[in-house]
Amino acid sequence: MRIGALSRATGVDIETIRFYEKSGLLPGPARSENGYRDYAHAHLERLAFIRHGRALDMSLADIGLLLASLNSRDAALLSGVDALVDAQLARVRARLASMRALEQQLVALKSRCDGRHEQHGAQGCGILEELVAAAHGEACACHVDGAAVGPARQPSASLKR
Repeated sequence: MRIGALSRATGVDIETIRFYEKSGLLPGPARSENGYRDYAHAHLERLAFIRHGRALDMSLADIGLLLASLNSRDAALLSGVDALVDAQLARVRARLASMRALEQQLVALKSRCDGRHEQHGAQGCGILEELVAAAHGEACACHVDGAAVGPARQPSASLKR
């Protein structure tokens, strides 16, 4: 099959397929008499494997290691596959913890909104007040541990309260 058919069959962009070839993740295809790339079913399976690894948020380097392990009987190499998945799982769990903390910060920030926007406008918006306080290095509702995200300084004309 040609590269366009491979792209449609896998949902992988043509330029990405070419990149995978150049990087060694996807072996180069045979060429037809007219010089077009002629991909085989094995290319489709390998590209689907790569795509699945990317969907699991694995790096291309990690996917390369997985591909190198596919036909191996080497116990050490296969143990490396387990270690690779364990490391990926640890990264995902760390991101989940970070996202939960972010969610709590946004909930705390949202709690500062009384919903009466037409009555007080931007000058009385609790969310904006908290964000300006944080920009000035002051404590804010979304950082309950007192860690401000901005530098401590005097209010500037651009961030008035």
